[in-house]
Amino acid sequence: MANYGYGGGYSTTSYGAQGGADGGGFMGGSQGGSQDSPGGSKTYGKDTLRPVTIKQIIEANQPHPDSDFKIDGAEVTQITFVGQINSISSQTTNTTYKIDDGTGLIEVKQWIDSDADPATSKPQPQEGDYLRVYGRLKSFNNKRHVAAHSIRPITDFNEVNYHLLEATAVHLYFTRGPPEGAENGVKSEGGMFVDSGLGNSAVAGGKKLPAKITGIARKVYELLQSEPQNNEGLHVNNIAQKLGVPSNEVFKAGDVLLGEGFIYTTVDDETWAVLEY
Repeated sequence: MANYGYGGGYSTTSYGAQGGADGGGFMGGSQGGSQDSPGGSKTYGKDTLRPVTIKQIIEANQPHPDSDFKIDGAEVTQITFVGQINSISSQTTNTTYKIDDGTGLIEVKQWIDSDADPATSKPQPQEGDYLRVYGRLKSFNNKRHVAAHSIRPITDFNEVNYHLLEATAVHLYFTRGPPEGAENGVKSEGGMFVDSGLGNSAVAGGKKLPAKITGIARKVYELLQSEPQNNEGLHVNNIAQKLGVPSNEVFKAGDVLLGEGFIYTTVDDETWAVLEY
């Protein structure tokens, strides 16, 4: 796990196949992609990931209806937080979780992949479970919710405590600035890069995978790294063709890489790029 304590020198980083624009970040990728917003994000090169509390989500400022939200005066695109499931509402196209982290309550919508193979689907979260959520803050009819890119269960409660400390550190950095003597600063235009992947073994540049990532998943990752591409990344069918493997195997490999936070979805659920950090 990267150590990004208060005063540890936060800095923005770019992400995307070609490095993106100045001031990016790290989006925990997943199945689910940008379904909440057809056509995908319009700011791939600027996307950031910021750890927050639900209270910060509720109080976030949105200067204009179509603009990004701001927390502590800094734009946020992707957010991550932890909390306990208060209730679950299942519909044909999505599942809505009401999540409580002790500071507030927010609805999290996860869109259902109708093409997913039931045989490979993971157990669904239950009321009372603790979750890590990656997503984007949305507002509809003056009611806020989080469109989830990824939801995963928390198995180590230390992650809850770690996240709350991390969110506090980032809040202090934006509201008070770096402590005296801090070597590095934050580029105010681009938000934050924060490694929230507990136990993530990747290193700067995204060039090293943990030993547990093997087989086709490793080949997919290496291809995404080496293949010339634009900021939209590569489509699953292109990956399958270049590797000479069935598309369903590529999907399985992508699910592993997305869940571990090494790649992210771009224009749709089937187009992926490597996280640069």
